[in-house]
Amino acid sequence: QVQLVESGGGLVQAGGSLRLSCAASGRTDSSGDMNWFREVPGKEREFVASINRRGSTFYADSVKGRFTISRDNAKNTLDLQMNRLKPEDTAVYYCNILIPGQGYYWGQGTQVTVSS
Repeated sequence: QVQLVESGGGLVQAGGSLRLSCAASGRTDSSGDMNWFREVPGKEREFVASINRRGSTFYADSVKGRFTISRDNAKNTLDLQMNRLKPEDTAVYYCNILIPGQGYYWGQGTQVTVSS
């Protein structure tokens, strides 16, 4: 029973910044990678960034150098700092966590809109 609650989405001008947060609750002791995905209407959900429990990170080329993913294992939180935002970053952003032996869990998504 894992629940993910996202926050921090909103409207921002191109070149601005937003910080997304995801709070995880439930049975997360054995959690593996935590991830951010995003989805635009009419397109497939795409990978944004990943971080394992030890702090190793991986980014999609489209956000590398602009976004930073981080996690706090004590607080069971996941964050995504988004800088130098572009209109093409506009999407619904989803938090995701892998629980080995149980599968993946998803948040409900938070809207990020970047105006030009």
